[in-house]
Amino acid sequence: MSGLLALLDDVAGIAKIAAASVDDVAGQAAKAGAKAAGAVIDDAAVTPKYVHGFSAARELPIVGKIAMGSIRNKLVFLLPAALLLSAFAPWMITPLLMLGGSYLCFEGAEKVWHALHPAAGHDPQAAAEGDPAHLEAEKVSGAVKTDFILSAEIMTIALSALPAGQPVWMQALALALVAVGITAVVYGGVALIVKADDVGLWLARVGRLGATRALGRGIVSVMPGFMRALMIVGTAAMIWVGGSIVLHGLAEVAWSAPYDAIHHLAEAAAHAVPEGAAGTVSWLVTAGLDGIFGLGYGLVLLPVVLRGINPLIAALKPGRPKGH
Repeated sequence: MSGLLALLDDVAGIAKIAAASVDDVAGQAAKAGAKAAGAVIDDAAVTPKYVHGFSAARELPIVGKIAMGSIRNKLVFLLPAALLLSAFAPWMITPLLMLGGSYLCFEGAEKVWHALHPAAGHDPQAAAEGDPAHLEAEKVSGAVKTDFILSAEIMTIALSALPAGQPVWMQALALALVAVGITAVVYGGVALIVKADDVGLWLARVGRLGATRALGRGIVSVMPGFMRALMIVGTAAMIWVGGSIVLHGLAEVAWSAPYDAIHHLAEAAAHAVPEGAAGTVSWLVTAGLDGIFGLGYGLVLLPVVLRGINPLIAALKPGRPKGH
């Protein structure tokens, strides 16, 4: 009997440890996911454009296909790569984060540049022509490729936020929770956004109360401005997060002067305001200066990528006709 009681006590102890481990994994996943907020916001801001030009009946299926592609990117390709990186080459995490941060800065700066200098004759809202099924497949493929880059940055940021020295299974579970949770939040939000105007039209048409119909008309009128604001917020978040990642990476690798200067300016600004507002002011100054750095760095990268790297990649593609 004493042996049985000892065994039950051991089982209870193991159960407590397992429960604590699950709590740890969930908490770490939440913290790691929060670290990737900027890339997540940009992901949510970018995706709605891929359903533009398709019938309302195809909007949710397209979002669903992109979401499944995103889950596949994260769980099948990126999660194993992140675990291998953590196990065998942890020193590569910071350079890869800086590479991803550079991409975010470049993408954000490119959006700002195109907004200030729209290409002559380029109409991004022009309806596509051709077979709808083929166009849908192309849109989904393009969206999943874009998602792969953003997902790689999200997973790398999440990996860097996890405590060192954890068992592989805890890292895997935390990253899997980040992958599934972020995908659900992003594409659930995208689904709500792309269908909001349809809901508004339905309320305006069939609402029994005047207030309900007015709400529907309000939703329809607000959505175009909301979409523009979402794109602006997404671009700003991309530039801010990219600049912050690059600055932190520089400070860790070789050159801490820019990071230290921003830190000192943020502290000085915090000391200049009442204590209750000091934390907010410090964050705003840090984020603003990180964003300014990210925009400037991204603008420097524009000619490097557009006139150097992209033509080189295009030239190396097999089967590319000469002169094109």
